[in-house]
Amino acid sequence: MTTELLQQVRVIDPVSETDQIADVLITDGNIQAVASQITDISPDIQIRDCRGLVLGPGLVDLYSHASEPGFEERETISSLLQAAVAGGFTRISILPDTSPVIDHPALVAQLQRRGGERISRHNNLPQLNIWGAVTLEIAGKQLTELTDLAQAGVVGFSDGIPWENLGLVRRVLEYLQPMDKLIAFWPSDRQLATNGVMREGSDAIRLGLSPIPATAETSAIAALLELVAAIGNTHVHIMRVSTARSVDLIAAAKTAGLPITASTTWMHLLLDTKAIKSYHTSLHLAPPLGNPSDLAALRTAVRTGVIDAIAIDHAPYTYEEKVQAFAEAPPGAIGLELALPLLWQHLVETGEFTAGELWRSLSTRPAECLKQQPSVIAPHQKAELTLFDPQQNWKVERQNLYTLSSNTPWFGQQLQGRVVQIWC
Repeated sequence: MTTELLQQVRVIDPVSETDQIADVLITDGNIQAVASQITDISPDIQIRDCRGLVLGPGLVDLYSHASEPGFEERETISSLLQAAVAGGFTRISILPDTSPVIDHPALVAQLQRRGGERISRHNNLPQLNIWGAVTLEIAGKQLTELTDLAQAGVVGFSDGIPWENLGLVRRVLEYLQPMDKLIAFWPSDRQLATNGVMREGSDAIRLGLSPIPATAETSAIAALLELVAAIGNTHVHIMRVSTARSVDLIAAAKTAGLPITASTTWMHLLLDTKAIKSYHTSLHLAPPLGNPSDLAALRTAVRTGVIDAIAIDHAPYTYEEKVQAFAEAPPGAIGLELALPLLWQHLVETGEFTAGELWRSLSTRPAECLKQQPSVIAPHQKAELTLFDPQQNWKVERQNLYTLSSNTPWFGQQLQGRVVQIWC
């Protein structure tokens, strides 16, 4: 039996809405006690001085890209799980855009087995959630066997790409009603987006990059919300929200009682179009970074709960894939190991977010979006925890990353804040 005492750690628990300095006693993966001071200490207890450290519920990622099977040179299940540990995540959810696409129960079982093998060999790895594909081929027209995939244990359904066939969207919403399974959509009108690579506005004109109007997203969200209202009870998650007008539409839909949740990605909360002046290809994202007004609206929406959660959308690519012209490079960036330090540094340390607001949007609310029980820091609860040092300095370089890829605009830079340990 292993017992450890975390002394005088800053405990942030969004469920109980507490932010306090306390001692936390953990025995064999279970929380035994949380108190202002624990004095009854036996000689075999491992004591850790945690002054200056932050302890919160384990972080939960809504959606990221695994790359295995099919693109193992970018990432493997093993490296993905290790990167998640280093970033403080105790649950990670992978999208089905692998090769082959995760459109059959056998593929779900194969990935579950691979994840289980890693966890059996390495204690303390995150829970692996798997999204099932909605169509047999990405952007296809034939639905997968949704019931079979649901019985195989997928966390929900998503193709992770924009849909063009609203008739098929309506059918999926109808089919999923009796299953009580989540479906996630990335709303974007491809005809409006065309071949754009940057949010429409003055910065796009100045940089000479093809623009994507905000209406490419907002018109698709409006159409999706109309279908959700018509169908009724299917739980829909709106992925990758990136514009101020989208926030308004989602707020109105929630006020009307529609069964929706929404997320934005961590990079859309940190950067806007002005950052693209560097032409760094890791700033080529889908959807693109918003204008300054979009960024401000997204931050407010996360704080107020209009946007439920922050997703990482970890998208690894090889060096060769990203060393191209900005418009030619595939969109996406890594983030599992970087999100918490950078969000804490730029949102909490500046006073724009409270520590609880940020932690809630990275832990308990993503779990709730996935219809999972969020972890709680309380006696007699399982220890699903993240210990974070907001003052530790480190450099983003190859030897300090567990992910196999390095496509990030912060590569080579010094960061403040790093995860010390997770329990899961």
